[in-house]
Amino acid sequence: MLVLTRKAGEAINIGDNVFIRVIQTRAGQVRIGIEAPRDVTVTREELLQRNQAVKAIGNCYTSAKKSVSLDNRYPEAVARRPR
Repeated sequence: MLVLTRKAGEAINIGDNVFIRVIQTRAGQVRIGIEAPRDVTVTREELLQRNQAVKAIGNCYTSAKKSVSLDNRYPEAVARRPR
């Protein structure tokens, strides 16, 4: 990880077309501005983690639903179901 010190108004360039500028610092918080092309996705880390957790829960639910299916685990129960 590269760690840099910047003051308000200073910027960091990533590649040729992504710019991160320190807008303001106060009370332990830093406001930054990000200039990037529209095809570059910029996502806050906490949102990325939340989305990954939601996907994982959905995948677990889908897997659990498939493994508990009566059709797969108890074929004799399926045969005796009233139709």
